[in-house]
Amino acid sequence: MTENTSGDVPKPSKTPKSPEPSGVDLARVALRAAKDAARARGDAAQQKKQARRGGLRSGARADGRDPMALGSAINRLITERGWEAPAAVGGVMGRWPQIVGEDVAKHCVPERYDEDERVLAVRCDSTAWATNLRLLAPTLVARLNEDLGHGTVQLIKVQGPGGPARRYGPLRAPGSTGPGDTYG
Repeated sequence: MTENTSGDVPKPSKTPKSPEPSGVDLARVALRAAKDAARARGDAAQQKKQARRGGLRSGARADGRDPMALGSAINRLITERGWEAPAAVGGVMGRWPQIVGEDVAKHCVPERYDEDERVLAVRCDSTAWATNLRLLAPTLVARLNEDLGHGTVQLIKVQGPGGPARRYGPLRAPGSTGPGDTYG
């Protein structure tokens, strides 16, 4: 017997040897691999079959192809098409009396909104109300932008009454539209 003079003690190996898989364990591993392969083949076959039928079909679980409520569908369409500002301005036209007040709403009606120039056109039933609305326009623009978002409406174009054109009469000047051409 030899004596160890350096004082080193032989260290036991830290990696215990794992037993080799037995026949039953090998069979389980092989079965699991076969099931995974079959599942992958089945998924591929199912996708081919669905493609032949005209695409995926809705099943028992909810997905993006299921029917949705009308309000949700409209909101999705507005967002996808970028129609948020025109839709918001359309809502303002529906709530015009609440925004400007009942007195002004009786005499001034919003007609159209130009999205490119961000101009709201408003028609008044008399020149007096048109003048009054022109004086109120900066306050109205601020109130509309507060409701719709900053910069949605930059200008309110106020138009006077548009009477029907007089096409006949002894005092009609060529090229005039009648007594309504002095309004505005």
